Amino acid sequence: MALARLGQSLARLLHRPLYLPPTSPPPLKDYHASVVRSFAPTHTGACLRGFASLTYNASSMIAHKLGGPLPVLDLVIHLDHTRLMSTAAASKPNSPSAGARRVNLKIVMTSPGFIYEPYSPRERIPFWKRWFTLSGWRRTKEDIISEMKNAYAVSRLRKKTGYTKKQFYGEALNIYKEVNTLMAHGDTSALRKILTDRMHSTIKNELKRRQSKWSSVHWELVKPAVSIRTLRARMIGLDKKDLDKGFVQLTLEFVTKQKFEAYNSKGDVVSGDKSKEVLVKDIWVFERSLFHPGAYWRVCGRITL
Repeated sequence: MALARLGQSLARLLHRPLYLPPTSPPPLKDYHASVVRSFAPTHTGACLRGFASLTYNASSMIAHKLGGPLPVLDLVIHLDHTRLMSTAAASKPNSPSAGARRVNLKIVMTSPGFIYEPYSPRERIPFWKRWFTLSGWRRTKEDIISEMKNAYAVSRLRKKTGYTKKQFYGEALNIYKEVNTLMAHGDTSALRKILTDRMHSTIKNELKRRQSKWSSVHWELVKPAVSIRTLRARMIGLDKKDLDKGFVQLTLEFVTKQKFEAYNSKGDVVSGDKSKEVLVKDIWVFERSLFHPGAYWRVCGRITL
């Protein structure tokens, strides 16, 4: 009797209409300030580090529908519109400078200035909970949307740049090694090329704090890497009419063996041991523009779990 009642309850549950409430876009309250810090004024038509002139306005971009009552899916966060800054000296109508040419300045975006949907590990849920509870259905829907965003970002990246995982992993590991080596040497000027502006500012502050404790450090990467894997891929669009104008962010997990040693002003070892290999896991976010042929990968953030 108990099994019969359980079967009837499951049958009634499965015959109920499936309702999945629409998800809201990620909060953007802090993003605007982040993006503003990434802007730099230049003359009209000029590019900064090979990036076209575009600015920020959050909205949705790409919409796909799943069958039934499921809501529209936003696969790309959209940043849109171009802002002009016009400047002209005030003058009287009859003065010689009255007909002076107005100078238009464009705000150039070198980076969105934030990590879109930062990666965090998802808790595993049992099979019965995933398929026989409302919270499990919601989780399944979220997982499907996340995978669709990953696939879309990688497909746009592959179309515009000829992306291959093997080639990118090699390039990313070289950048990872270069950034850590330059940090060990305290070379902030050389770091500027391979970091976004916001990340460069973060690294500079870290180096200042480190130099107050240690006079110098030794850092060494033991190749090859133990493992490299992609955790997340996201695209940030800039123009509704041109899907190729945007940035792609790839989140990678590096598991490597490293050697580290720190010294004080007298040259004495105060931390670490460069004769020993240490297993280190890092999660870094790499960013690249899709709308300029001279674009290249840069580090835009690190994630600590």
